[in-house]
Amino acid sequence: MTETDPMADEFDTMAAWTAEAVAELGPDHAIPAACRGSGSPAALEWLCDRLRLGPGVRLLDCGAGVGGPAELAARRHGVAPVLAEPMIHACRASARLFDRPVVVATGDRLPFASGVFEAVWSLGVLCTVPDQAGLLAELRRVSRPQALVGLLVFLRTVAHLPQQPEGNHFLTDGELNGLLARTGLTVLERAELSDFADPEPDWQAAADRVEAVIERRHGADQRWQSARSQEQVIGQLISEGLVTGRLLVLQPAA
Repeated sequence: MTETDPMADEFDTMAAWTAEAVAELGPDHAIPAACRGSGSPAALEWLCDRLRLGPGVRLLDCGAGVGGPAELAARRHGVAPVLAEPMIHACRASARLFDRPVVVATGDRLPFASGVFEAVWSLGVLCTVPDQAGLLAELRRVSRPQALVGLLVFLRTVAHLPQQPEGNHFLTDGELNGLLARTGLTVLERAELSDFADPEPDWQAAADRVEAVIERRHGADQRWQSARSQEQVIGQLISEGLVTGRLLVLQPAA
């Protein structure tokens, strides 16, 4: 029997399977598949605009997963992305799909000098790490003095959730505000993920085809079943309004 770890199943094993499925279907499936769980293209475009991304800007994607959002920013805005991701198979998958610089690293211990990035973002990562203050402190440390920090955070809207996805630590709005204040980050702009348009049909169809190939190949594998169960729990919490996604543009305090 294959031993399962829901976090590794969702973010590591699924990453490797995603790269395999894209190899079967074609490179036009890569970005839609690799943006899974990181917001719609419209939401990512809003964040790119607010972070003032442009040609040559060094963008750190912390907790980059398979690297879809960073690749989207590179192709649309000409940024030079660098990816940091703790899951080794996710790093390998992103390198296979997009061939961008990637390092295996946790967000609270980034292997970069201070003040080297002109923009930083971390999408859907904060709720998955135990040391949330450490992650935010590192994002601030590696940012240049005038750089902006982008976050996609998932927040709980109730005191207690009926189901707690394994490995997730959802903050309330008040807890997040307190955490940002303690780490010296000021909110410049915010937007609710639900306010943005859904992906275009072609984008969604490409992502769905990748998911179908993964299920066909691995649906009997306990790791696929574990990852799928984790996704369903989070999806249900979001659909019921118990967890909500929010985009934030942050500025380090002087």
